[in-house]
Amino acid sequence: MSMAQALVTVAVPSFRQGRFLDKALSSLFAQDVPVEVFVLDGGSDDETLAVLERWKGRLAGWRSHADGGQSEAINEGIANGRAPYVCWLNSDDWLLPQGLSRLIAALEQAPGAALAYGRTWDWMEATGRRRHSLVLPFSEWAMARVNVISQPGTLMRRSAWEAVGGVDASLHMAMDYDLWWRLYRYAGSPVRIADMVAVNRVHGQTKTNKHRQLHYQEAMAVVRRHHGKIPLKWWLAYPYAVWWRGWRGSAGQ
Repeated sequence: MSMAQALVTVAVPSFRQGRFLDKALSSLFAQDVPVEVFVLDGGSDDETLAVLERWKGRLAGWRSHADGGQSEAINEGIANGRAPYVCWLNSDDWLLPQGLSRLIAALEQAPGAALAYGRTWDWMEATGRRRHSLVLPFSEWAMARVNVISQPGTLMRRSAWEAVGGVDASLHMAMDYDLWWRLYRYAGSPVRIADMVAVNRVHGQTKTNKHRQLHYQEAMAVVRRHHGKIPLKWWLAYPYAVWWRGWRGSAGQ
């Protein structure tokens, strides 16, 4: 099938992730549904351009220059496409076989839903081990306390994406969490499926690990904005989530 017949537009934001990018792209083009893939690179000086050169015949588009960050790049990539379903895949993550088709099936069975999400693995780069990502049934009560959706395992309707304006380009850490809230306010609860659909790579250079305090504070601001208050859980968990886990990460555990 040609890219003109694509069912899913995928934005791949990337910056200095050349060592991971090939696996991400391989996983996208191995899906059993037609995709149009746009790589938005922030001007990397590693092996990224060599990877893009190898894949340019399959890509719907790519660019490599300085930009306003990940959120801006995601919005740009999805705006470049025309497929009825959209998502983004960070360049250090990857999809599992049939991941997209399973999410599409879930949305087709729930025509009022804006978002479908599945289960994902966390791949621990330092140890080569995997564990289940935190993915929970959706409720506002749960969402106000933790992001119950793992971003690599998501798929959205383009109509809903455009209705809420995509990701908030002013956010750099919790843009996915904020988007789930806005889609929920727009169309109600998303659809959750039991299938494993993607892998989230955990390594020392992720923004979440490098800027743990900023990520936590931005997530708290998202909860306040959409839920009206910050549950006590956030304050109680702050020392563990920011300081202790940050120390463990720096210690290489």
